[in-house]
Amino acid sequence: MRAVRLSVVTAAATVAALTAVTGCAEKSDGKGEGALSVVAKDDSCTVSKKKLPAGHVELAVENKGSKVTEVYLLFADARIAAERENIGPGTKATITAEVKAGSYDIVCKPGMKGAGYRQKIEITGGAVTKRSPEMDRAVAEFRSYVQAQADETLPKAKVFTDAVAAGDVEAAKKAYAESRIGWERTEPVAESFGDIDPKVDLREDGLEAGQKWTGWHRLEKALWHDKKLGAEEKALAPVLYKDLLDWQKRVGTADISPTSMANGAKELLDEVATGKVTGEEERYSHTDLVDFKGNVEGAQKSYELLKPIASKNDPALTASLDKQFASLNTLLDKYRADRTSYEFTSYEKVGKADRKELSDAVNALAEPLSRLAAAVTK
Repeated sequence: MRAVRLSVVTAAATVAALTAVTGCAEKSDGKGEGALSVVAKDDSCTVSKKKLPAGHVELAVENKGSKVTEVYLLFADARIAAERENIGPGTKATITAEVKAGSYDIVCKPGMKGAGYRQKIEITGGAVTKRSPEMDRAVAEFRSYVQAQADETLPKAKVFTDAVAAGDVEAAKKAYAESRIGWERTEPVAESFGDIDPKVDLREDGLEAGQKWTGWHRLEKALWHDKKLGAEEKALAPVLYKDLLDWQKRVGTADISPTSMANGAKELLDEVATGKVTGEEERYSHTDLVDFKGNVEGAQKSYELLKPIASKNDPALTASLDKQFASLNTLLDKYRADRTSYEFTSYEKVGKADRKELSDAVNALAEPLSRLAAAVTK
């Protein structure tokens, strides 16, 4: 779940992440035809210009406020085109996106909550800058990967939802974590699927006023916290399966680009380091490490498909990413007896020091990963 879009990350987790974010701030002057300077303050969000040409757009963000902020580039219908979270006071960050002509909003959210401050911009021109055959190949292969994950998830989800519908608590518990792996692997581009994410992967504290809670975590709470499956939970099981079928159908037309692959992988790892590592994602089942592994695999797949392009433009970056992915995977392997299995240690047994070690390792990977989009579009 890309939870930070819907609820505020805990203060402690945010503070813990600031050191890594501050240390990896990217510098850009916001000049050039496809560049835009964004100055975020506690009470405003200003941009250097209101029109940009279609293609590769670079947002050079500077946080001049006293609060941690996040900056979004939104489509007119509020879908996220690109974003960067956890931008510390006095630091800079670069957001690279590939956009088509149309109206967009730049949104700065001081404190990473609330509606934030908006500036409307226009992207002019026709289609986006022509992509290289290598870029097209990377997108096509990632789409095939995402489609395969969705296709493989459906039968596993059916085992889970059938068990819930039958009121079989133990069978549902056994099928729960495995039914989620494919979804977790595709989270780098979760925003491409529209409203599917909040339908299937929302936690209770992410609910908006009047919103009905559906999806995996609603059933997770019933299974591990309430320890029973009532009529409401049984009725929600086919709803989850139907929403996942919808997800499967949307993959072929989802808006995926090289920059969304790179940015999504980085933002997902930020979420792992600042939110999921606290245990908030799987707060009842404690299957968090299964989610972590799926997230890392999805981010790594995105990177590996973009690596042939990035390695030509920034070989030092890809060498660093290879090293950090290997290090994080080795660390995760400590928590499972069989490297071919997804049976990980229950997260409630992972102590504070070990959780910090995991967070540090994810942050060490997220820092160079934040530069991948720029390396791909050079």
